[in-house]
Order: sequence, then structure tokens, then C-alpha cells
Amino acid sequence: MSFQDDPDVIRWRLHLKSPVAKVYRALATDDGRARFWAESAREHDGFIHFVFPNGARWNGRILQARPPHTYAVLYFGGSVATFELADDGQGGTDLSLTDSGVPIQHRAEVIAGWVSVLMNLKAVVDFGVDLRGHDATRHWDNGYVEN
Repeated sequence: MSFQDDPDVIRWRLHLKSPVAKVYRALATDDGRARFWAESAREHDGFIHFVFPNGARWNGRILQARPPHTYAVLYFGGSVATFELADDGQGGTDLSLTDSGVPIQHRAEVIAGWVSVLMNLKAVVDFGVDLRGHDATRHWDNGYVEN
């Protein structure tokens, strides 16, 4: 199997030392998402209203919210981002992300973007550190890896 070889689905896995319930709260709450994913990510009427450092906005419909194991949202370009959380048997979490339906012209950027988001999730949940700069001039569109 080669790297990201399914043209229809992006897949990433991440191991966290934090328990499943803590990771789920980071994904499924306004404060949790704002700590690692977007400057603001407030839920209202089944939609998450994302605001990103570059000013981009997205209203993503929540497709699944099955605590504490599954969380899925309609994401940029109409893709479906699904987070599956499993207990690792040692008090931590094995996270599997699939993002299906990413337009081919955005695929490379989205593959890299998920690494940025997931590593920041790990930093926040496991270590209490936000790796983002929160600087409106230093963001992904300007070549910075902060998401």
C-alpha cells in the first residue's frame, strides 16, 4: 500500500495518551474545537460555524455525533470528515480520520492540512499546548503551517 493511495478518501491515524471521552469533547464542543481546529467553531442548529485564522468561514453540518466514539461533519468542498475514536487498552485513544469526497484539485492541500489539525489536537489534548499563532497575517494561505 502506498501513501494515501485511495483517490476518494484521505485517511490518517493518531494515537493520543488521553482517554476517549476527553478527545471526543475536543471534537464535539465549541470550546474544544476552538482550542485546536479553528479560531471559532460554534455549533448552532446542527451546524458548526467555523472561522479560521485567514478569515475563511465554513458552515459544516454535523452528520454524526455518537459519544464518545464517532463524530462526523460535512466539511470544505462537501467532503465528509469522520473521526472514529477507540480505547487503546491503556487509557489512551486511537483516532482514525477519514475525509471522503475531497475535490481532486484540493487533495494535496487537504492531506497536509489534516496533519496540521491532528498534530495540534494532540498538542492540546495531551499536553495543554496550542501550537497555532493566532495571527491573522501568518496562516496557511501565506505559507505558514498554523491551521
